[in-house]
Amino acid sequence: MNREQQEEAVRVRAMITGGVQGVNFRAGCREQAVRHGLTGWVRNNLDGSVEAVFEGPRDSVQRMLAWCEHGPIAARVSEVATRWEESTGEDTGFDVRR
Repeated sequence: MNREQQEEAVRVRAMITGGVQGVNFRAGCREQAVRHGLTGWVRNNLDGSVEAVFEGPRDSVQRMLAWCEHGPIAARVSEVATRWEESTGEDTGFDVRR
């Protein structure tokens, strides 16, 4: 992969299930996303899952998804389901949504 392909922005929606609410998953997710220079958001869903959208360079998004596989220390992640989407460039930062 050349440098131009690495820099191309990608967007992915992740649904994280398991023991992922009440364990600082959203705060940790935001911290990691900012560290990796990603934009997007994260929120809790009523079914107990956490949903997140990450946008940025492919390698950074893939590192973020790898973090989601385990999350913060108290999390018990069962699954991370992903859906790749068209990059929008709409988000200017990384938000924790309610």
